[in-house]
Amino acid sequence: MFEAINQFFQYTFIQNAFMAAILLSIITGLIGSYIVVRRVVFLSGGITHASFGGIGIAWYFGLNPILGAAVFSVLSALGLVYLSQGKTLREDSAIGMLWSFGMAIGILFIFLTPGYAPNLMSFLFGSILTISTTDILLLLILSLLIIAFFMAFYYPILFVAFDSDFAKTQNVPVKLIGYSLAVLIALSIVFSIRAVGIILIISLLTIPANIANAITNRFKSIILLSTIISFISIAIGIVVSFRLNVPSGATIIIILMAFYLIVSLYAKTTTKLNDEVGMG
Repeated sequence: MFEAINQFFQYTFIQNAFMAAILLSIITGLIGSYIVVRRVVFLSGGITHASFGGIGIAWYFGLNPILGAAVFSVLSALGLVYLSQGKTLREDSAIGMLWSFGMAIGILFIFLTPGYAPNLMSFLFGSILTISTTDILLLLILSLLIIAFFMAFYYPILFVAFDSDFAKTQNVPVKLIGYSLAVLIALSIVFSIRAVGIILIISLLTIPANIANAITNRFKSIILLSTIISFISIAIGIVVSFRLNVPSGATIIIILMAFYLIVSLYAKTTTKLNDEVGMG
């Protein structure tokens, strides 16, 4: 058994994939918990699809697509937070408009780029098995930044996540927290594109936290559990996709959904049994 494990980890791309899995789990554990508790999943979806616009623009001008996606996503996130605080446009309308606009811009610029069109599958669905050392370094920097931010502003983040109106009455810097987390959400999405892609990243950010939330309502526990669940799912996804030669991003999400269904069924069964015992 140990020999098989050693043989499996002898490949550099497998080592890179597992290093990325650890860092992605930390990022999704922290950011994903905030997204789920704060109920801004749709906002994250808008940022996710808007990032494709940055990829298209960067590709057209011969720049790094991830850099283009990062700039476009951060600007989109800040714009959405700003619009959501005003009364000129409803938040869901702004997100829907930006969602489609970003995708349209990306498709247009990729079409206009001279030469062969890029392989969009790598951006739309990702592959953690092809992740590079540079990608791992970016994930490491981002995970350290997110950890530092949550350690410095844990209680303000907690107040904003559960009740932003109450947070304002307690002199919590709600706008600062909101804008900062919007930027971190945008960067988390962009730096995770290589692993699971634009189409599937929103699932990686939300499913582990929802699984954890089905078990506990404590914010710290949700963060810890979602981090663990995320890592286990990604690790299993890496092994399965490598052995069966199937897309890793899709495999990871399918495993996460299987976890969610199992936990949901267990939670419902436990609740039903407790109710029956209580009635008895």
